[in-house]
Amino acid sequence: MMTIRDRGAAALRRFSRSTTTTLLCVVLVGYLALGVASSGSFFEGPSVRTFLRYLATPVLIGLAQMVALCVGQLNLAVGALGGFTACLMGVLMADQGVPAGVAVVAGVLVATAVGLVTGLFIVVTKINGFIVTLGTMTILQGAQYGLTGTRTVDGYSAALRDFGRAAPLNVPLVFLTALAAAALLAAFLYRATAGRRLLAAGGNPLAARLSGISTDRQIVLAHTVSGLLIGVAALTATASLPGVNRSVGGDWLLPSFAAPIIGGVALTGGSVAVLGTVLAAFVMRLIDAARAQFSLDPSWVNFLIGVVVLGTVVGGRIHQSHVAKRGGSRGSAPPAPPRGDARPAAVSPHPGGSG
Repeated sequence: MMTIRDRGAAALRRFSRSTTTTLLCVVLVGYLALGVASSGSFFEGPSVRTFLRYLATPVLIGLAQMVALCVGQLNLAVGALGGFTACLMGVLMADQGVPAGVAVVAGVLVATAVGLVTGLFIVVTKINGFIVTLGTMTILQGAQYGLTGTRTVDGYSAALRDFGRAAPLNVPLVFLTALAAAALLAAFLYRATAGRRLLAAGGNPLAARLSGISTDRQIVLAHTVSGLLIGVAALTATASLPGVNRSVGGDWLLPSFAAPIIGGVALTGGSVAVLGTVLAAFVMRLIDAARAQFSLDPSWVNFLIGVVVLGTVVGGRIHQSHVAKRGGSRGSAPPAPPRGDARPAAVSPHPGGSG
């Protein structure tokens, strides 16, 4: 029988080998290296605030994509929906004189509603989510251009700008908003019955259905939560940027996939990695800061992120194949260990529920 000390040692060994630990080390080393390379200016208050302020949006869009991935879906409309929502908030405030609070709530509700409609459309038509979100992306890009045209909307509420600049104890409020969203999402996915059903439907749809969990309902829920997170990301982007135009959200798609994949989320569904996704977004923000620090070509940054994502996916497939072969030689295939803080699918303890 294992003692408490043995269990603690085993947990520590698992943590030391996890994706989360690797990413944490990369974040610490990278941050210190950039600080040294900038002769210490990177550690100063203004630099820290700027770094964290523009980290909030990558964290939120990574979490939004992670929720879709956990049920085996892809959301190609992350950037288009975020850009449309940001422009909608800006136009409501600048052109229509709507108070900041009302405009923000309206924008977040619209983004959530678009996510809900997307999920319903996928379930009703049985069309692959890749195709549906591709079409949604094109529609929203046209709607975003219709809102702003070629102009930049920059006359919106001073209260929202103050929110974007506020940084108690040198930590921007927009970054704290992203962390709060991550904490609430983790509590929902790891603790709530609805969150565990979401993972169960993504990890093993057949077993989930046999347990009374509606996989269609989980797909709708995943896209709805994804839309909600995108709406919050649009809020942080609008508050942080000097203005919004048709280019907002145009570069969100690759980071939205890179953060959860690098963080340890499987493309096959059934797992999430909230902390890993946050840390991976931190790594990408460090790469972007290094690009600005050393005046690097942005195309090389995208190339590097793409290589890392591809390498992560290939490495995961090789690991799964190795585990399957080893399990086959023993007569049964053991489940693959979770990557980072990824949580495996768990069938609901209430088989009679409909999800």
